[in-house]
Amino acid sequence: CNLQPKDAAKMPESAWKLFFYTLSWSYGIYLLFFTDYPFFYDPPSVFYDWKKGMDVPTDIAIAYLLQCSFYGHSIYATAYMDTWRKDSVVMLLHHVVTLTLIAFSYAFRSGCLDYSGSLSAPGVMGHGHWLLTSTRHPTRLPLCSPLSYRFWFRLYWFPLKVLYATCYSSLQLVPNIPFYFFFNALLLVLTLMNIYWFLYIVLFVAKVLMGQMQEVNDVREYDVEDSKK
Repeated sequence: CNLQPKDAAKMPESAWKLFFYTLSWSYGIYLLFFTDYPFFYDPPSVFYDWKKGMDVPTDIAIAYLLQCSFYGHSIYATAYMDTWRKDSVVMLLHHVVTLTLIAFSYAFRSGCLDYSGSLSAPGVMGHGHWLLTSTRHPTRLPLCSPLSYRFWFRLYWFPLKVLYATCYSSLQLVPNIPFYFFFNALLLVLTLMNIYWFLYIVLFVAKVLMGQMQEVNDVREYDVEDSKK
């Protein structure tokens, strides 16, 4: 494959994340489009007939289990196993916030159902994109793919579907819903992180288009000169 040593070291991390995101995304697609759940087309339906202690369907409970397991592992992996990058602190915070949202959502049946199965396509694109372009020739990259997918899923669908349902519809349907501000504050933090990572992709595309990159480099990584200081 003609991988550089640095790319070979990152191969297991990216391959594992590609595998999980593909599995998670596929299961999310199944739940949203091949079952009777109307969550995607009618996000407020998450809160229909909501009550404390309500049962969680088995197929959704499986999604909770998958996501909690992954993000619990990711906290440890980001801190001790993965390559340390400029955004690693933000990544750690993201995993903690996401795990908190998923765990509290399940515990309190608060209606913040995990849409990450349908919203993890940027993860599939990002790690699959790296695996397919590790020949390090930026002119071969479909530059718009990671940019458009992250914008479409994280900055368009996420606010339109998730934030609308949790910030507005939840109060309309369940006026006394518990932990309203807690959950929505965490979801807004995730939105800010999505914008943060979107800007990294914009920076990468801009550098390639302006000819400032002669090979494919992750703009989140520290320069060799900086790492020696």
